[in-house]
Amino acid sequence: MYSAPNTRNRSQGSVRIAQTRVRLSRAGKAEKIAAILEAFYPEPAIPLRHEDPFTLLVSVVLSAQTTDKKVNQVTPGLFALAGTPAKMAACSLEQIRTAIREVGLAPQKARALKMTAQMLVERHGGRVPATFEALVELPGVGRKTANVVLAQAFDQQAFPVDTHIHRLAGRWGLSRAKNADGTEVDLCRIFPRALWSKLHLQMIYFGREHCPALRHDLTTCPICAWAASKARIRDEMRSLSKASKASKVSKDTP
Repeated sequence: MYSAPNTRNRSQGSVRIAQTRVRLSRAGKAEKIAAILEAFYPEPAIPLRHEDPFTLLVSVVLSAQTTDKKVNQVTPGLFALAGTPAKMAACSLEQIRTAIREVGLAPQKARALKMTAQMLVERHGGRVPATFEALVELPGVGRKTANVVLAQAFDQQAFPVDTHIHRLAGRWGLSRAKNADGTEVDLCRIFPRALWSKLHLQMIYFGREHCPALRHDLTTCPICAWAASKARIRDEMRSLSKASKASKVSKDTP
């Protein structure tokens, strides 16, 4: 059962993290990062509203290149129309597409959802499978989506990695992988398995609230300030300076 995110009830003053730069092994760095994330987000909520594995699966498919907020605005109407695999399979593509029209890539996602629903009915008795291998066979379901469903619907330890977690792992020196799949391998190696599912959510919230992709001063970040390499900090500070200058020029231009 979904519970609304409660990420604003922490007193940030109570989270005191030493900013001193010290040399740490990757394992030592991971241990310190895990402690910081636990201090900020001891009970991270699942951000996508859902009632069961199927509605979670649908929500995660819809979330690609779309905000969780927008997905949560769209899914109540969709689930009223087709809240089970059987009902979704019985809907026309136009009905599904219309219900999710405000979500990015609606036509492609509508096709994926209808095909997935049909496959669940025909091959899995109308139930979402609880194995990675079966999940990734479903249309529109990749590694990240499958891992989210395993972690959040079936309480299996998994470390879903999207572009945002991939970015944070690189920024913090936890992975040098060129893609999300490689980053997943690295993160699973350095963090204890018992923490994977929770860390996924903690990193998502931390990235949104404290470590955004753009216009971020790494020197003031509770993690980047000590975890990012000097070269990384220097490069991102240059980018931040360029963005600031470009914004000033834009405002000054009549």
